[in-house]
Order: sequence, then structure tokens, then C-alpha cells
Amino acid sequence: MAQRKNKGRRVNGILLLDKPLNMTSNGALQQVKRHFQANKIGHTGSLDPLASGLLPLCLGEATKFSAYLLDADKSYEGICRLGKRTTTADAEGDVIEEHPVPPLTEVQLQQVLRQFIGTIEQIPPMHSAIKVQGQPLYKLAHQGIEIERKSREITIHELTLLSMQPTEFHFSLRCSKGTYVRTLAEDIGRVIGCGAYLGGLRRTQVGPFSLGNAVTLDSIAVLAAEQDFPALDALLLPMEAALSQWPALQLTENSTFYVRQGQPVQVAKAPTAGWVRLFGQNSQFLGVGEIMDDGRVAPKRLVDTHS
Repeated sequence: MAQRKNKGRRVNGILLLDKPLNMTSNGALQQVKRHFQANKIGHTGSLDPLASGLLPLCLGEATKFSAYLLDADKSYEGICRLGKRTTTADAEGDVIEEHPVPPLTEVQLQQVLRQFIGTIEQIPPMHSAIKVQGQPLYKLAHQGIEIERKSREITIHELTLLSMQPTEFHFSLRCSKGTYVRTLAEDIGRVIGCGAYLGGLRRTQVGPFSLGNAVTLDSIAVLAAEQDFPALDALLLPMEAALSQWPALQLTENSTFYVRQGQPVQVAKAPTAGWVRLFGQNSQFLGVGEIMDDGRVAPKRLVDTHS
């Protein structure tokens, strides 16, 4: 039986997309794949349809490093609406509870927010993609089924009050992977005693990447309509940009040869431990490696930019 050829252009890099509201992350990804005519693409952790903002997409060989961005800290700006709870903990759901909002001063609200800073336990919402026995929770939620979920440890690095009105406030947040901002809003409402839901959310940072450098689907569509592939490809960051916090090691021609064979090599002035980015001749990115106990560098994930 003949193998199916993977159709599309071989294009490698990271696209910082400003995902619009009311679109799934996969929907945005499929549009970008079509516009770039890329043979391979993946995202680095989905954004809800009701959230907009930064969605880094990995094209081609960059998909090998998407997991590192998935693990990265994220930053958001959002609106928390007080006095109501909804089925989904956001504006999409039906209102299931309504309570009067107590008069709050800025100082009192800041005191509430401070309670959530640090490492905390969070119970994921039913309307999430987490799977239980192979079934996504949101599918069970749509059937009206609620099951017990285990709490997960997350870290809230920063939670800042930006502005407030009697029944809502605007905040910024920097948090660890796996944080459900909808659940955070609901938990804040519980502490205040009036209930709350997430009224809007925009992701502003993922790891080393910020929203200020992102491009829109509309601007990509214009270039795609003109079939201006050089201009499209110029929008991509190099795939190693996802790993910018790791030390870089320049390999000799000899070491490059052995690394490409999957063999550990000795590298002068290498760190004593941890993960490193590997570069060959002409500063070509080779992939990532890990320092072994004996000081040699073992290749762990290599890129193929030849075939």
C-alpha cells in the first residue's frame, strides 16, 4: 500500500498569532495552516473561544518544541463580573445564581486578590478539555453530568487590580500552566460572598513571547491571497526562540557530525547541568541537548531541515 505524502510546504518556525474572539484555537490553527500551505502545524495550549490574544503556533520542525511553551508561564488581562455565577464560569454560560454585591473598597478587593497569590489548589471546571476515562469533561457537562474532579496545584505569580466598578473589576495575571482563569474568577467571587464569573479574557504573554509582537489572521489572509510566501515566512520567528532562556552551545564540525548521529559529545565551556540549545556551522540550530553527569552533552531533540 502506497504511503500518503504529507502535502504542503516545509516551513519551520513560530508564529505569534493574535487569536480573535469567538474562534476556537484549532479553528485559528487550521486557517493559518491553509494560509501558509504548511505541511505541519501545532499550537502550544489552547485559548477558549471567548478569550482572545496570544496563541503561539509552531510550524514544521518547531512542533518538536511546542511542549516547552505549553509548560511556560502565561499572562492575561481579564474582567471579573461580580454578583452572578454561570454554568461555565464565564459569559458563555447560563446564570445559575445571583447575589447582591457588597460595597467594596479598592483596599478590600486587593486584600481578597492577595489571598490567591502563591501556590494554590484549584479544581478544574467541568467545562474543560481535561479527560476522565477518555472522555473530555465538557462533553459530560453538555449532557448535564457533573463528576468529582481532583484539585491541582497551580501557581499565581502576580494578580493585580487594574481598575474597579461596583459590580466588576479589571485585573492582570501571571500564572503557571494549567491555571483556569474562569475558576479563579469564580473562587474570588466565593471569597467575596456574592459569586462571580469571567467576563472577558485576553492573553498577553506566553513564556518569552508577548502580544505586542503578534499578527492577526486578517493580515495573514492578505498576504496569503497574494500568495506572497516570502512575506508570510518573514512573519515566523526561528524555532529556537521558544527556548531563549536556555544556554546556547556552538559545536565544532566534528561534534556536529556525532550529535547528528545521536551521540553525546564533549563541548568546551558547557554548563555543568541542565538543558542547552545546540548550534552547528553558520549558527544553524540543531536542536536541544542535556548535560550528562560526566559533563558530555547528549542530544535529546534534533531538527531536520534538510529533507
